[in-house]
Amino acid sequence: MDHLRSRLLAWFDRAQRDLPWRRHPSPYAVAVSEFMLQQTQVATVIPYFNRWMQRFPDWSALATAPESTVLKAWEGLGYYRRARLLHGLAQRVVALPGGELPRDPVALRELPGIGPYTAGAIASIAFDVPAAAVDGNVERVLARVFDERGDFAMPATRARIAAKAAALVRDERPSAYTQALMELGALVCLPRNPHCALCPLHALCARPDPARVPKKSRTTTTRESETLAWIVEEGGLFLQPPGTGPRWPDFWKLPVWEESMMVPADAPRPVGLTYGITRYRVAATLQPGSWARASQPELCRVPLEALGELLLPAPHRKLIGRMLGQDGKSGQLQAPVVAGSLAKAAND
Repeated sequence: MDHLRSRLLAWFDRAQRDLPWRRHPSPYAVAVSEFMLQQTQVATVIPYFNRWMQRFPDWSALATAPESTVLKAWEGLGYYRRARLLHGLAQRVVALPGGELPRDPVALRELPGIGPYTAGAIASIAFDVPAAAVDGNVERVLARVFDERGDFAMPATRARIAAKAAALVRDERPSAYTQALMELGALVCLPRNPHCALCPLHALCARPDPARVPKKSRTTTTRESETLAWIVEEGGLFLQPPGTGPRWPDFWKLPVWEESMMVPADAPRPVGLTYGITRYRVAATLQPGSWARASQPELCRVPLEALGELLLPAPHRKLIGRMLGQDGKSGQLQAPVVAGSLAKAAND
C-alpha cells in the first residue's frame, strides 16, 4: 500500500496539470470546482470556473446573488441542480461560525449538496485532512489495480472499492494523494485504451483486460424525437416562458411545433441535433415557419437583442446557434450577433 502511494505521489509531482483551482486551493474554490466537475470534463469546466470566480469570488457573493443570476452564470454546464445546490450551500456556509466550511468530512456531509465523495474531496484537497474521495476515475484505477471483477452497478462492488480507498488513506500529503488518484484516471488509466506503459502503478497492477474492468451493466436508452418551432415576427422570436412545460421549468424554451397552428417556411432550412437527458436520447429538429392563425397566448415574443440574456436549455441554445450559423460548441450566444442574424433569418 505504501509503495503504491509513494509511486503515485512521485508521478503526480511531475505530471499534474496546471488547473486554476489548484493554484489557490481555498475551500471555496475547491468546492466550486468539485460541483462543476461532477459529470463534466475538466476542459469544459475551466472557462466556467474562471468566470464564476470573477463574478462570485467568495461564499458571501454567491449567497447574496439571485438564483436567476446564478443559473445564468452556470448556463451551458448542464445538470442545473448542481448550481442550485451550490447556491444553497453558500447560503448555509455564510451562516456558519466564521463563514467557512468545516474541515471534518462528517460535518461536511450535513451540508446541502455534499455527499460522501464531495465531502472527502473538499476535506482532503482543501484542508489536507486524510479522507477518501472515490469518484469514477478513482473507482476505475482501484478496480484495475486490485482486479475487481464485480459489477459496478451493484452497491456491494462499489463498497469493496470504497473500503480499499479508505485503507490507502494516510496522513502524508492527503491533498496531493487524492488529486493524484483522480489525475491518474483522467490522464493515464482511461476508460478505453489506457496508457498502461506510462502508468506509475503498472508494476503493482493486477493488469486485467482494461475493456472488462470495471464492469458496468448497461442501462436502457429510450430514443425520442421532437420538432421545435422557429418563428420570428416583428423583431422578436416566439419562446415559451419559464414556469411552463414538463421539462426545464425554469428556462425559456423554443415552442413545440404544432401542425394545426404553424406553417413551415421554405427558408432558412431546418437544423437539428441529438442530445441526451437522463435515460433518453432525443433527436431534435428546429423548423422555421410562421403562424397559420393567431399565436398561442402562452408564448412570448422576445426582443431579439434580449435573447443572449435569457436562460435557455443547452440543446435549445445550440439549435438557435446552428440556425444562426454559429458553431454551437461554445454554449454561448452573443446578443448583438443574435439580433443581427435573427433579423437576417427573418427576412431571408
